[in-house]
Amino acid sequence: MSASGTIRTVKFWRGTAIMLWLGLILAACTPSGPAGAEPRYRELKRVLLLHSFGREFRPWSEYARSIKAELERQSPWPLDIQEHTLLTARFNNPGPEAPFVEYLSSLYQGALPDIVVSIGAPAARFVQQYRGKLFPDTPTVVTVVEQRLVNPVDLTDRDVVVAVRNDFVAAFNNILQLLPDTRTVAVVIGASPLEKFWIEEVKRELKPLEGRIDLVWYSDLSFDNILKRASALPQHTVLFWGLMSVDAAGIVHEGDIALQSLHAVANVPIFSYQEPFFGGSTVGGPMHSVSETTSKTVDAVIKILGGEKPANIAHPPIGFAPPKYDWRELQRWDISESNLPPGSEILFREPTLWERYRWQVLLLASVILVQSGLIGGLLHERRRRQCAEIESRQRLAELAHVNRYAAAGELTASIAHELNQPLGSILTNTETAELMLKGASPNLEEIGEILADIRRDDQRASEVIRRLRSVLRKTPFEVRDIELNATVRDAIGLVVALANGRRIALTYMPALFDLHVKGDPVQLQQVILNLIINAMDAISDAEMVKREVSVSTVRAGAHAEIRVDDTGPGIAASDLAKVFDPFFTTKPQGIGIGLAIARTIIEAHDGMISAANRSSGGALFTIRLPIMRR
Repeated sequence: MSASGTIRTVKFWRGTAIMLWLGLILAACTPSGPAGAEPRYRELKRVLLLHSFGREFRPWSEYARSIKAELERQSPWPLDIQEHTLLTARFNNPGPEAPFVEYLSSLYQGALPDIVVSIGAPAARFVQQYRGKLFPDTPTVVTVVEQRLVNPVDLTDRDVVVAVRNDFVAAFNNILQLLPDTRTVAVVIGASPLEKFWIEEVKRELKPLEGRIDLVWYSDLSFDNILKRASALPQHTVLFWGLMSVDAAGIVHEGDIALQSLHAVANVPIFSYQEPFFGGSTVGGPMHSVSETTSKTVDAVIKILGGEKPANIAHPPIGFAPPKYDWRELQRWDISESNLPPGSEILFREPTLWERYRWQVLLLASVILVQSGLIGGLLHERRRRQCAEIESRQRLAELAHVNRYAAAGELTASIAHELNQPLGSILTNTETAELMLKGASPNLEEIGEILADIRRDDQRASEVIRRLRSVLRKTPFEVRDIELNATVRDAIGLVVALANGRRIALTYMPALFDLHVKGDPVQLQQVILNLIINAMDAISDAEMVKREVSVSTVRAGAHAEIRVDDTGPGIAASDLAKVFDPFFTTKPQGIGIGLAIARTIIEAHDGMISAANRSSGGALFTIRLPIMRR
């Protein structure tokens, strides 16, 4: 064999080996099992959907849309859904159908659909009439058609009918149950051959209601005239929406758009027996269920495509579903829910405030409840605090009163001296006047001067008693406008004699202008007396050579200050922070409440009191009180 022949032989066997490998791979990828079992479920299925009025023409469009969606969801095969519309049903005087038949014949020649599904009565009639020419062996599902519009003579063993049954008596009885006062029902319906058929059927079926209600037919009106009449209907009238594919003027109307226009102008409620028109325009009641018709239609299509014989599939006519109502329309027309038949379903109910904002309401209520509790607790605490403050002030007033009595005991000698002087002077002047009056010619001018002296001494004694009574008087805490210089001067007047008796120089330097503060003059005088007596006690106990107590009032910004300083030994550094503490004292016989009471009184006046040592020796007590704004 030549070399070239050897090469050709090698290439041949190599190519053969490659083909064998490809064959094995294809065999491995091909599903096993009986012929036609699994591959059958993977082949494309062609479904012809034939519409009566149009793909977007309610109510049939809603059924078609639902059937398509459910077929695509349930089908185990890939689907090619092809849709056509029988336009002749949309005219009052339909033309010849031959051109449309020729179009479908040429379109599906050699590639017939696996199944034909007709939507509505006109499409069912068309399929039954022309099936021999178009689809002689193709199974058909006739759906969304009223049973009276199906000619059983034209049905074959390749047909399945999913029919509905219109119960107009039930639909009109529903109107009378909801609105018992209804006298007239205006029926909105078109003028096409199909609609004229239904006019006669409704008249025949509603004969039992003759005398109970009057029927008014709008089939001979244009839709514009229908709208005009619907806007001015008398009381106890309702509208019943039948079909409106084409009006008396020959104008085609898509059902949902026409119904929306009618709803916008109607002054009475609108009823219908078609579910696709429910939800925004009609009140509701017993209606055909789109889902039930869809379910039975899809069930028949899947079974037929799966190989089941159409003759073995039978469905009784579908009646009205349980009634359902639009809550918004019930509210609009003041229809009581108690009039609804048992088992009714109410849809589109607007949620109540509680249903819509339940969590927000609960949160707000919780916040309000918590706040109410807090406010109540705070008010209770405020009342308790006020009661405690009142009681505290009462106790303070009582304690201060006791402290004033104690101070008055120390001032006994001073007060007695203050009273003895004017009383002694009064006695002397009185005796002198008596002697002068016994004379032969008394000097009346001198007697007048003596009487003036008696009056002056009497006033002086009265002033001493007044001061003493004001200090010892037991009164509640009373805040009023006082002039601080005069208040300090009155307090000093009570201890001048005590200072003189102890050989202590007591000086007072008032401010050059009035200092008006809010306070209780009695209690402020008590504080000043305590500080002055303490200062004199410090000087006397230490037997100081320089014996002076100075009192002054000054203005320091927005405050008035009372300063009491002495030339005593001062306060030990370790005691400065404790001098105002209750029961702290450096006196052998003291009980330690005078300065504590003084601090409490000053703080009750929104002021402050402090103690310090002077650099030149001695102690300095300072009282700061807010000046009144004028």
